[in-house]
Amino acid sequence: MPARLSHVAALALYFILNALPCLAAYVPLRQYEGSTFFDGWAYYGNVDNTTWGNVTYLDRADATSKRLTYVNDAGNAIVQVDNTTTLVRNADVVNRDSIRLTSLDSYGMGSLIVMDALHIPYGCSVWPAFWTYGIEKEWPEAGEIDIIEAINDMERNQVALHTIPGCSKADTLPQSGRTLETDCSTNRGCIVAESKPNSFGPGFSEAGGGVYALLLEPTSINVWFFSRADIPSNIASASRTSSLDIESWGTPTAAYPPTRCNLTQYFPPQNLILLTTLCGVWAGNPSIYRASSCPVRR
Repeated sequence: MPARLSHVAALALYFILNALPCLAAYVPLRQYEGSTFFDGWAYYGNVDNTTWGNVTYLDRADATSKRLTYVNDAGNAIVQVDNTTTLVRNADVVNRDSIRLTSLDSYGMGSLIVMDALHIPYGCSVWPAFWTYGIEKEWPEAGEIDIIEAINDMERNQVALHTIPGCSKADTLPQSGRTLETDCSTNRGCIVAESKPNSFGPGFSEAGGGVYALLLEPTSINVWFFSRADIPSNIASASRTSSLDIESWGTPTAAYPPTRCNLTQYFPPQNLILLTTLCGVWAGNPSIYRASSCPVRR
């Protein structure tokens, strides 16, 4: 089992205050950080019955007692997978303890979500994700936005939207990433691959982590990634009271315009999800697992 399974994160959210032709200013609405980080989340408390990974997501009491979620002395929230327990081999079901968090609050159009992470789990069998979905309807009727999602030994992150039929990605807005899929209603979703280095895997951690940002607007859903050395100054110096102007952030990694998808229709208010599963329908798919240069042990 991989050793690099801890997940260190500080998360802040903003909503739109003012929008002018040359200015979009966002002011703080809510922060998930420090000693109160976990107060704004619900723990799943069940097996992975959505992507069928080999994990059991703990409730808050068990997660706390087993030290799979806590805030360290530096004030960073730690969200991790058990990597110390020896599991019984050849059992019918072998699940490792892990965490899945769902935000208690939802965020609609006009929201800017900023996540600062120092480390993201990686390695063979590992499938971490930070994403959103509308919980008021059965998935994917209220949409899903994958902000961070990669598996195994991938070195770069992928962004994706998932919807019911009728929503596709158009490349009519500039983006720095590469579009891999355009139909958002397929199982894979409409995907943009990150082109910048250090967005996932050992490179991300060795660079000191970085920042991901999601903008939800009727005119575009955008996702940015900034490695630690490239974080815009207004994010690096942001406080509980400071506003953010995104004009200085440059071209996003992924841009989803409304020209082939009514974004407001397909993406009602979204809840945030933070999790790590192991194997499952993507990371554990035999052909994908082997293609990731992951050894098959018996």
